[in-house]
Amino acid sequence: MFLLSTQFKGDQKLEACLIKDPAHITQGSRGEHVSKIQVALLLVDGANIARQETSARLYGASTAEAVLAYKTKRRIINTTYQTKPDNIVGKMTMAALDREMLQFDEVYVSATPAPAGRTIRSWLIKFRKRIDHEGSRSA
Repeated sequence: MFLLSTQFKGDQKLEACLIKDPAHITQGSRGEHVSKIQVALLLVDGANIARQETSARLYGASTAEAVLAYKTKRRIINTTYQTKPDNIVGKMTMAALDREMLQFDEVYVSATPAPAGRTIRSWLIKFRKRIDHEGSRSA
């Protein structure tokens, strides 16, 4: 199984998260893959993630809270060993985020063409920066 959304496709850490338990994304993780998750949570759930975490690409407390809220709203629970959602991005969460970002791609990205000479990926990066900027003004 591979990730299909523009946001996640081709990211090795997120692809691994989708298929291997040890590759789950947890609090304390840092990097571009965390930033991609944060942006997805902002876009699909209106998450309130601390500016310090987004700028540092850190899976900190507010990112963990956003993941937990996302999973709670969607009832993402592995019933083989859980009774309530946790704040870890694992297989089920990654698959759900990818599905929602794929819908975002189809509805928003395709309806808003990238300016001439720009790829969808470069446009999405600019869009993420705009979201980060707007978030920093409200924080």
